[in-house]
Amino acid sequence: MRDPVTDFTYPEEWVRVCRSEDDRQLAASGLGVLTSSGKVLRRGFTTGTTAAAAAKAAILSLRSPVSSVEICVPSGLIVTLPVRAQDGSAICRKDAGDHPRDVTAGVEIHARAVRSAGGIRIEAGAGIGRFARDIQGHRRGEPAISDPAMACILNEAKKAALMAGIPGAVVTLSVPEGKTLAARTLNPRVGVQGGISILGTTGLVEPWDDHLAESVRERVAAADRPVITSGRIGLRFARMLYPDREVILAGGRIAEALAAARGEVTLFGLPGLILRFLDPSILEGTGCTTVADLAQRPEFPRLAHEAVDRFQASHPRVTIVIIDRQGRVLEGGP
Repeated sequence: MRDPVTDFTYPEEWVRVCRSEDDRQLAASGLGVLTSSGKVLRRGFTTGTTAAAAAKAAILSLRSPVSSVEICVPSGLIVTLPVRAQDGSAICRKDAGDHPRDVTAGVEIHARAVRSAGGIRIEAGAGIGRFARDIQGHRRGEPAISDPAMACILNEAKKAALMAGIPGAVVTLSVPEGKTLAARTLNPRVGVQGGISILGTTGLVEPWDDHLAESVRERVAAADRPVITSGRIGLRFARMLYPDREVILAGGRIAEALAAARGEVTLFGLPGLILRFLDPSILEGTGCTTVADLAQRPEFPRLAHEAVDRFQASHPRVTIVIIDRQGRVLEGGP
């Protein structure tokens, strides 16, 4: 059995101890994650997927009421989300799956669609955060909607316009609870104000809990020269650079994953999590609040190189490779 989201082939013993055929089918579909105990944890949907569903439903409801929509999420899966939509207004509630601490679980994303002759336009309304300053890839005042999430929203809105037989629509997204919820997220610390972010590299929320962490440790321990990555972008590019090695997504559990490795290991991914792990004080004295901010400074290459050198000096079996969002190597090497 293979996970279609991560391309990980589940060990046969994991499949055997999973007693429920429904659970095995859920894992095989990609909407669940099989753990080493045989338990299957349900993946949820990101704010980006939820917003795409609301936008699509709002446009479709210009023709007739809508109670569910199909969405192609960035990872390629086709999923069905329940919605409430009529007369151009739609609501989709975020399903966080079995993630135990998702701050935005259950939040409602609203969409309002108005017919237009000029194609599709997506606007961010109340409760969606905006960048308070220029950062890498975003300008001050822009809505905090990631590129993969926006691409998904636009694609589904365009499909909806074709299905509804209209030339286009202006869709305004909003999150009534967004401003309140944002205070419980990292947004205030990363320079996003006024609401939550609309995100989603794969369109799915990983159900990180102790069961999944144990499976990650077991995968690392069983692999020969594993490549540990902190996120989905790292996962994708690591598979290109290391086609013959086991690539394992550890998220923020880098320390646990490295501790489980029994030999040589490569830590691979974007600067944010990795540099903060290598040197928790790397931002001190820089005036930056995030590694993304620091990455735009001229001193970044030196600071990154020094952090990598210090860590590898004390951990000689670990190779560090830091990339940017286009997969270019910033520090280290395969």
